[in-house]
Amino acid sequence: MVPAVIGLVFLVGPLVGLLVRAPWGTMPDRLFSAEVLTALRLSLVCATLATVVCLLLGIPLAWLLARGDVPARGVLRALVTVPLVLPPVVGGVALLLVLGRRGLVGQYLYEWFGVSLPFTTTGVVIAEAFVAMPFLVISVEGALRAADPRFEEAAATLGASRWLTFRRVTLPSVLPGVIAGSVLCWARALGEFGATITFAGNFPGKTTTMPLAVYLALETDPEAAIVLSLVLLAVSVIVLVALRERWIRGAA
Repeated sequence: MVPAVIGLVFLVGPLVGLLVRAPWGTMPDRLFSAEVLTALRLSLVCATLATVVCLLLGIPLAWLLARGDVPARGVLRALVTVPLVLPPVVGGVALLLVLGRRGLVGQYLYEWFGVSLPFTTTGVVIAEAFVAMPFLVISVEGALRAADPRFEEAAATLGASRWLTFRRVTLPSVLPGVIAGSVLCWARALGEFGATITFAGNFPGKTTTMPLAVYLALETDPEAAIVLSLVLLAVSVIVLVALRERWIRGAA
């Protein structure tokens, strides 16, 4: 019991510290300041766009891992989950080496089309999608593995095309997994720091998201950093509340 209590205090204590040290008296003024609103708006937009990218690419990838007949599927699954354990800064460096102006792909984007992705808002979206997509893929793949394939087989025998079967049978059956994965993906993108600052930089109004704003404010205005941290903490709590039934069913 004692180790359990110590573990609980270890996890919850820092969060309580945020609440205790928060400048509640000046909270409204700080919360609605131009800097906070700009960082919050940029974070919400970029996280949402990153989630859309993850949905467009992650759902087909999850289907490939769950239902596709491909060799070395285990290796592919391991590669997909690498961003989960990869230090985000390393992910940002990897993105620079591939998509930077002198990167393996980025050099051609810049030479042929004049497109430069690093240190732009688009770069923020790419960095967030890179670190967040595994959450969506894992969630959707698990839902696909749990779904009964006999319904898809029945649709195929009735003459439905693979796309129609996927859209009208498969996708509705795994929709809870898609929603849960999307929420986790969005929350992870919203809180991304390392890959963002490495690949997209820190330019106010352009690439300074909420986590980066917390980092900047901690050096000059600690109370503002606490306010920004509380906003991200509130988002995390909302995500957990939104997914509480999924966790409860999983534990049961």
